[in-house]
Amino acid sequence: MKTKKDIKDIVREKYGKIADNSMKNKSCCGCSSLPEDESTYTVFSDEYHDLEGYNPDADLSLGCGLPTEYAGIKEGDTVLDLGSGAGNDCFVARALVGEQGKVIGLDFTPSMVSKAKMNNYKLGFQNIEFITGDIEHIPLPDHSVDVVISNCVLNLVPDKAKAFSEIYRVLKQGAHFCVSDIVLNGVMPDALKEDAILWAGCVSGAVQKDEYLRIVSDAGFRDIDIPKEKKIDLPDEMLKKYLSAEKISELRQKVSGIYSITVRAHKS
Repeated sequence: MKTKKDIKDIVREKYGKIADNSMKNKSCCGCSSLPEDESTYTVFSDEYHDLEGYNPDADLSLGCGLPTEYAGIKEGDTVLDLGSGAGNDCFVARALVGEQGKVIGLDFTPSMVSKAKMNNYKLGFQNIEFITGDIEHIPLPDHSVDVVISNCVLNLVPDKAKAFSEIYRVLKQGAHFCVSDIVLNGVMPDALKEDAILWAGCVSGAVQKDEYLRIVSDAGFRDIDIPKEKKIDLPDEMLKKYLSAEKISELRQKVSGIYSITVRAHKS
């Protein structure tokens, strides 16, 4: 049975490789030329190209939504992006908060933080900060943030209740979060919960939608709503690269749907 530390080590190693490879290989269109095993789960990602602030160097196609579209970010806000990766959502958020606001990107993979800092250095923004830290122990003061965003990251966190309690802690009174994440209709088989590839690919750590919303509610949030939801198709051809036919069959039987949802809620 994998421990929380095992899971975090798996995720950190996998996303560290993605960051390292992205710095070595760039395609002419600006998208990461990643090895096949590290680009598989781009099936989740949405297109950012039309959003103000979009930076192709920061887009590693690792998200599952566009949380900034529904986050109600205002000029002058302080925004925290959890699992900020190479900085993609941070740069979009910065276009919304303007010169007077602030954007903080938090990631626990050092090479991702380095990649994000490099991207920001090229852009010259003074009000974006990238820091290394754990979502279960956010290194920020209480009541210090106007909006928390996250894109396909909280499903990777072993203790989601702790993560949402930390989000609640750092938000100002009456402030809110908007996150895009992966949830299930059905129950992930125990054997697949242990699968390293599925953990790093945002699947094994996903929980049922009702359980996800209950965790949010139990953390103290109110006015919970889902402005966007879409079903994700994981083709057998893709899964066969990592799972046996038996495991694929078990996944299909136990999980009737994998969904990307964007969730918003306010601190009460």
